[in-house]
Amino acid sequence: MSVLLLSLLFQNPLFSQDNSTDLTPKYSNEFLNIGVGARALGMSASQVASVNDVTSGYWNPAGLSKLGPKIQIAAMHSEYFAGIAKYDYASVGKAIDTSSAAAFSIIRFGVDDIPNTTNLIDEGGNIDYDRITKFSAVDYAFIVSYGRKGLSRNSATSTSDNRFINNLNNKDRFSWGVNAKIIYRHIGDFAQGWGFGIDAGVQYRVRNWHFGAVAKDITSTFNAWSYSIDNQTKEVFRNTGNEIPSNGLEITLPRVVAGIGRSFNLKKTILLAEVNATMTTDGKRNVLVSANPISIDPSFGLEAIYNKTIFLRAGVGNFQRVLEFDNVRSMTFQPNIGMGLRIRTLQIDYALSDIGNVSDVLYSNVFSLRLFISGSSKNSNAASFM
Repeated sequence: MSVLLLSLLFQNPLFSQDNSTDLTPKYSNEFLNIGVGARALGMSASQVASVNDVTSGYWNPAGLSKLGPKIQIAAMHSEYFAGIAKYDYASVGKAIDTSSAAAFSIIRFGVDDIPNTTNLIDEGGNIDYDRITKFSAVDYAFIVSYGRKGLSRNSATSTSDNRFINNLNNKDRFSWGVNAKIIYRHIGDFAQGWGFGIDAGVQYRVRNWHFGAVAKDITSTFNAWSYSIDNQTKEVFRNTGNEIPSNGLEITLPRVVAGIGRSFNLKKTILLAEVNATMTTDGKRNVLVSANPISIDPSFGLEAIYNKTIFLRAGVGNFQRVLEFDNVRSMTFQPNIGMGLRIRTLQIDYALSDIGNVSDVLYSNVFSLRLFISGSSKNSNAASFM
């Protein structure tokens, strides 16, 4: 079993680093695109234009500029494939001054306690279950984020530049942000990879309209892989017809997410609607708009906020074309729902993805928390839509 799993891990585009193959496979570092926060996942990841809490460090660092003096801590846990794979996220963020804020985030996605049966048979040809060990296949991301309102006047070089910047700075309409991320991935003692990447995002608000865009891996993210496989395991790979991997480099190409949203104030209730479009540059993908080299994956989300305390959410995304058994192609999509509750300094959010098992992906229950531990509590998701 473990020989099969190891061979799949090493030969999968996510792990295959043979220098003779394509260095820019699809779905490289794809664990970074699963999403964080039950609020966002309940809205089918439609966040780039309106996100303004500590999870902005993941969705769009420009949103961090909306953080208030209160330290925000967020955490999330979800499981996939009947609990085999576990996804965890934690972040902390705080305003530096009235114009800027910073955050630090950690993401872990892994499969633990995988049986390693490569040494199951001893030198005498006997099966010895005591020779079974366990290993983990885990991906980590460490993200340092910075967001700021407006632009610096020192960057202006002419009267027209000054006029442009003054318009952007009016009522803090414009904000920008950057991420620096370090990626560490390992498969037990067999392989490990290190990577580094940069994201950049902007947000702009006029009246009740919200605009945003983020460019992820803008310089391309490079993962350098190294392998450490003993001679006995190599022999097992040869005998089972599996390729022995070699050290190499994997490149994650840029992607751009653009979004537009609008909020509506109805006495004690605030309604928010947002649509996003994710544009990938690694060739054709099975999404709504599939082309080479750019594919476009849209999503749509709704949120209703009552009295800044109760949150109801819904969204739809992940449009895919599926070939049925009768060779007829159909379009599937993934509907999500969610809800949240704010109790003083604690916000609890829940999301159920793929309700009714409509799409080809497995449903998942997602829980996340947000905690405010100092300063004013006025700056929340609801407050920014006032």
